[in-house]
Amino acid sequence: MNNYKEFTITAIPFIPEVLAGVLWKLNITGIQEEDTFIKVFCPGVSSTNQIEISAQIQKLVKEKVIESFVVIEKVLENKNWNEEWEKSRKVIVVSNTLVIKPSFKEYSAKPDQIVITIDPKMSFGTGEHESTKLSLLFLEKYVKRGMKVLDVGTGTAILAIASAKLGADKILAIDIDECCYENSIENCIVNSVQDKIDIRLCEIKAVAEKDFDLMAANIQKDILINISKDIRDRTKINGILILSGLLIQDKEEIQHEYERLNFSMLEFEISGEWISIVFQLC
Repeated sequence: MNNYKEFTITAIPFIPEVLAGVLWKLNITGIQEEDTFIKVFCPGVSSTNQIEISAQIQKLVKEKVIESFVVIEKVLENKNWNEEWEKSRKVIVVSNTLVIKPSFKEYSAKPDQIVITIDPKMSFGTGEHESTKLSLLFLEKYVKRGMKVLDVGTGTAILAIASAKLGADKILAIDIDECCYENSIENCIVNSVQDKIDIRLCEIKAVAEKDFDLMAANIQKDILINISKDIRDRTKINGILILSGLLIQDKEEIQHEYERLNFSMLEFEISGEWISIVFQLC
C-alpha cells in the first residue's frame, strides 16, 4: 500500500486562510482545517517535505503576518482523502437564519432559514472559522434589500452569496487568486445567485465603481490597512463597512486607521481571539 505524508501546522496567531494560501503553491493534494491547526497532505513519493513547507511559512514570519509556527511531519498509510475530507465537513448553523452546508450533506431547512451551499476546494470560507461567522452575523444585521455590496477577498464567495440571499440587489465579489475566482463562480451557480453576483479576478484598485452601500472584507490586518483608502473611495457616504479576519490586538490600529479616513465605528464582536468591526462612513 502506498504511503502519504501528513504535515500538522500550528502558528501564532493561527490564520488558516493565510497558511493555506502559501501552501497551495506547493505540490500538495489537500488541506484540512481544524480549530487550532491545519493538516497538509501529499503522496509519500512527493518531493514536498518539512523543510520546503517551513520555508514557505517563514515568509509569513518575515512579513510579520505571523510570529511563529511549528511543522510536524508524519508518514502514514494511504487512505481515501476525498472521503476523509467529506467526513470532516459538517453543517454549520451560524444563526437562527443562516446555515452553511457542503453539497454532499443533507439538511432540512426550517421555515425562514437561509441555507448556503459551499464547497471550498482550494478557497477559504467554509463558515467554520470565527472570522467568517462574525462577518455573516453582521451581514445578517446590516444587509438591506436593494443594496449594492462589494466583497473584497471573496474566497469561496460565501459573504457575497449570503448578501444576495439576504436581499442585496447587486454584489461585486473580487479576489486576486485564480482558484478562488473559479471556486466562487461555481458556488454562486450552486446557490442560484449568479445573476446577482459579479465575480472578478482583480485587486480593489481596479474596481471602477465608487457607490457601494455596504462593503465587507475578511482579510488580515496588514492588507486592510494597505487598502483602506481604496475602501473609503468606494463606499457611499453613510455606507456600512464590515471588517473581519482580525485578531483582538488589531482593533486599536484598525480603528485608528479607518477613523482618520472618516469612518465611525458602530460596533464590534469578539469570538475567541478574533474580532469583527462595523464602521460607517461619515
